[in-house]
Amino acid sequence: MDYTELANRVLSMLKTEHGDDPSNGHLTMDNWEWPTGVALYGVYKTYQQSGDRAILDYLTAWYDRRLQMEPPHRNVNTVAPVLALTCLYDETRNPAYLPVIESWAEWVLRDMPRTELGGLQHCTVWNKHYQQLWCDTLMMACLFLAKAGVVLNRPEWIDEAEYQFLLHIRYLQDKRTGLFYHGWTFDGRSNFANAFWARGNAWFTVSAIELYDITGRDNAAMRLIRAAFREQALALWKYQRVNGLFTTLIDVEETYCETSATAGIAYGVSKALRLGWLSGERYAEMGRLAAQAVIAQIDEEGAVQGVSGGTGMGHDLEHYKKIIVTPTAYGQGLAFLMLTELIREEEGK
Repeated sequence: MDYTELANRVLSMLKTEHGDDPSNGHLTMDNWEWPTGVALYGVYKTYQQSGDRAILDYLTAWYDRRLQMEPPHRNVNTVAPVLALTCLYDETRNPAYLPVIESWAEWVLRDMPRTELGGLQHCTVWNKHYQQLWCDTLMMACLFLAKAGVVLNRPEWIDEAEYQFLLHIRYLQDKRTGLFYHGWTFDGRSNFANAFWARGNAWFTVSAIELYDITGRDNAAMRLIRAAFREQALALWKYQRVNGLFTTLIDVEETYCETSATAGIAYGVSKALRLGWLSGERYAEMGRLAAQAVIAQIDEEGAVQGVSGGTGMGHDLEHYKKIIVTPTAYGQGLAFLMLTELIREEEGK
């Protein structure tokens, strides 16, 4: 299969104007929000792997247009698009991007609401989610902080990103299974519905291996992050369905299969094999099956099907079972990430 052609098809769906109607499942790219941020990072990684200047031009035009608009409300989700912007600055050294990156990093470090023990509180535009840690934060904010720390030579920013990973591991990883809960609240001290939400697990799978790739560190913090990753990978291997997909609640077989989580897990596991975090045929087979299952969900127009819509914190498991299924920008973005590993393997890089 020509994975580069498939990636271009997925990108063509993002380039289509979908409007900002909530019924489109966050497929629009015409905003500065977390679905867009995940998609933009996937697009950048595709450019990085393929070297296609048309993709770089698309990213440059997107940011140049958005940066002329009124700045967005600052919250954990609107940090997400700054990750790809930082990557773009690393590529182009466009001086217009630098103050934007620095301003967002300073906001995360100094002004973003915190939980007990200094955790990044998962505050959004509608809800501050008082004293709550979510898996999502690792992808939406912490990777940006690490990347900015590397690009701008601010090691203390990388230290903070690593601390956030360690804190989230402490409160979100289940000691019995190795899977990750969706969230934790210090206000009541619970993991809410004790939900092993698939995309939440994928946020960790993707973010942990990306953190290592971005920073190149192999210190004590990274050793613990790697250990948590390996525990989770073994648990995920046990719960993968025979069709290669993961259900939206990983340990609840009757919940629907979910493509975006499967794409993120396929990417994280495949990249971990390449970078030496994992080894063995069980994980190679797990990654292959997951990738094949995701590819089967990409339609002729390039839309990734079988993706659960935006999912807030659930106080019972029924919450997760009722989330709508629809193409989304982050579903496209996670598919991009997975495809970059397949393109790399195809080209023997």
